[in-house]
Amino acid sequence: MVGGLRRRLAGLHADHRRIALGAARVAFFLLLGKVVGAFKEMAVAYRYGVSDVVDAYQFTLTLANWLPVTLVGACSVVLIPALVRSRRLPGAAHGRFLRELQGVALVLGAAVALVLLAVWPAVVPWVGGGLSGPVREMSTLLILGFAPAALFTIWTGLSAARLRAHERHVNTLLDSMPALVILVWVLASPAGGLWPLLWGTLVGYALQAILLAAFAARADGHPGGALLGRQAPQWSTLAAAAGIMLVGQLAMSLVGPIDQYTAARLGDNANAILGYATRLLSLVLGIGAASVGRAALPVLADIQGRGDPAHARRMALRWSGGMLAVGALVVLAGWWLAPWGVGLLFERGAFTAHDTQVVAEVLRWGLLQLPFYFGVLILVQLLASQNRYGLMATIAVLNFLVKAAMNHVLAPIMGPSGIMLATALMYASSYACYLCLALRRPAETSGGNA
Repeated sequence: MVGGLRRRLAGLHADHRRIALGAARVAFFLLLGKVVGAFKEMAVAYRYGVSDVVDAYQFTLTLANWLPVTLVGACSVVLIPALVRSRRLPGAAHGRFLRELQGVALVLGAAVALVLLAVWPAVVPWVGGGLSGPVREMSTLLILGFAPAALFTIWTGLSAARLRAHERHVNTLLDSMPALVILVWVLASPAGGLWPLLWGTLVGYALQAILLAAFAARADGHPGGALLGRQAPQWSTLAAAAGIMLVGQLAMSLVGPIDQYTAARLGDNANAILGYATRLLSLVLGIGAASVGRAALPVLADIQGRGDPAHARRMALRWSGGMLAVGALVVLAGWWLAPWGVGLLFERGAFTAHDTQVVAEVLRWGLLQLPFYFGVLILVQLLASQNRYGLMATIAVLNFLVKAAMNHVLAPIMGPSGIMLATALMYASSYACYLCLALRRPAETSGGNA
């Protein structure tokens, strides 16, 4: 079997092999990381069950991560192709660009952390109006640890982009560092409460940022160090592209907060139920699709740089169709296995058999997004490699409008399951839009920021 797999890989085009081998490495690292994440979720479920503490943790983590994750997501899409091109410049020019990027990351991260601390007392009663008083109080305390973590998130995002530009994916393994530290802290603190979650999150993000910065410096061959300013010539195109992508990323990033807002309005620990289902779903989403998406962008950007957009388009369409089929198979298996999976991971301690049935039902509706999510990721990388950020931003805004409308219609009828179904409809809309654009001939699509 192994020999047959090797022969099939050897028969692939070299660029397909680059994506396949990169995806295999990412999937392996993701699998290790998701195992750690699963043990962390088991520990949290055992210690806290479906409770006010989990409500506060899920609410605070989602909203506090919103802005830094949005910035990282928008910048990474444009930064990776820019770093691939920048490596072709003289070493001094590339080194200065890297140091200036680190300076921007530090300033931006510190600013985001201060903004979170300043606005949180107003955010909690506004967004979390349906939460109980104790949950709102716990959220106000948790932000003291989660706001500094925003700085580490942005620093980590820059280091991860630098590594991915070299087609190195150790950052995927280190994504599990916060979960590992939270796991250890929760197990080592029998008293429970907020502090294990707060300190585990903060220390985990800090360790992840430090380690990734060291790996990125080694990959680039340039010593670390930040430089304030934007004198490097690479900024002339990067800043405009990042601004366009930020608009779309802001729209898509509102999906998480709007889900938390909708769940908070439902009451009855809906946030905790949705959180458990979402985190279990993320295990499948990450291993199945993120592996190919993360591996594809630097390869497609390199092919575009070689002046062969038709080849990049054919590759992306082939990979997208295959991932769509894989996603459909996962839905069929996951629908049947959902109660077993939830029970295996969570049903112990404070997490009861009734909780298993409730979370499994929500998870089943969430699985419907998998085929479209799997299929669209590679098409997103194709448009990013073509610098078509304007169209990507437009689709992102449309996705958010679909999601917001469907949440409003479905959540009152179906509860947390309606929130999951709304996400599936959003990704179906996104896939249709990206597929229509990708099917157009490269001569009509590859130029400029369409």
